[in-house]
Amino acid sequence: MTDFEKGLLVGVLIGEGHFGGDGKQPYVTVRMHSRNEALFRWLLEMVPGSRLYGPYYHGGRDYCQWMARGPALKSLVSLLDETPLFILSPPTYQRYIKMKEGYRL
Repeated sequence: MTDFEKGLLVGVLIGEGHFGGDGKQPYVTVRMHSRNEALFRWLLEMVPGSRLYGPYYHGGRDYCQWMARGPALKSLVSLLDETPLFILSPPTYQRYIKMKEGYRL
């Protein structure tokens, strides 16, 4: 992954990412309008093993959801641990740390 690709990935996660889990395993998700299909496809390429779900049509909304968990999440955590999230986006950093602590990553 180039420095530009890393920066874009981190930017997408800061702006649109959700850090959480289902009680059993942690995950990172990005949910956006399905017109962003090219960006979703790029996320799949950048994070091997990640998944794309949708498009969904619900409540007047048209969206897709990208998800990284398992081995895909581990590679993403490695990248995020190298990033100064605590400086770039303290709220994102807090959500990220909460996910890591809650799931002992």
